[in-house]
Amino acid sequence: MSEQETGSQKKHERDPITGLIHGDDGKQRCWWYGGLEDYQRYHDTEWGWPVDDDRRLFEKICLEGFQSGLSWLTILRKREGFRAAFANFEFEKVAKFTEQDVNRCLEDTGIVRHRKKIESTINNANRALELREEFGSLAAYFWSFEPKPENRPPRIDFETARTLGKTEESTALSKDLKKRGWSFVGPTTVYAFMQSMGMVNDHLEGCFCRELVEEARDTFVRPKRK
Repeated sequence: MSEQETGSQKKHERDPITGLIHGDDGKQRCWWYGGLEDYQRYHDTEWGWPVDDDRRLFEKICLEGFQSGLSWLTILRKREGFRAAFANFEFEKVAKFTEQDVNRCLEDTGIVRHRKKIESTINNANRALELREEFGSLAAYFWSFEPKPENRPPRIDFETARTLGKTEESTALSKDLKKRGWSFVGPTTVYAFMQSMGMVNDHLEGCFCRELVEEARDTFVRPKRK
């Protein structure tokens, strides 16, 4: 997330030191939510919470690919359109999409109409099937790239958070996905995916979600390769 994404729509001012925004409900949140209802819901209930459901993981990594070069808010507000266009991101179904489906999506104003990204989603659905066959689940594969605690910053303060664009682990995951034929999975896109799926907890120190997410991560059972 970037300040630029919400800068033109600010409803609340962030603390210049902590990067936190004090919400109308009295809770402090990460700066990027910008006081927007869409972002607040996503920030509070999804971002950083650990996920092991394959369909949700496929949706998340595809949407991060669509976000490349765009605002995440644009993607978030079109998410229901994306779900309708791509069979709720059930990759078994998306893998069977044809050129006719590509053309259908290119005419769908409910999504981002970008041919290469649409074709990438279909391609990645087929690659997802291959991963599931090899590892038992997408979750088992993705979580195997979770950073070790010693490789994480000791604190996620505002300055640290603003520099977390990619990491050694996101670069490794990106490289492996590309080797397996995935597309639109650069290291920065992959790191955003890792943040979204809860592989890392990048809620700022002082954000009310940080401890809640950390507790969820502590009790989360990491999926293993079958």
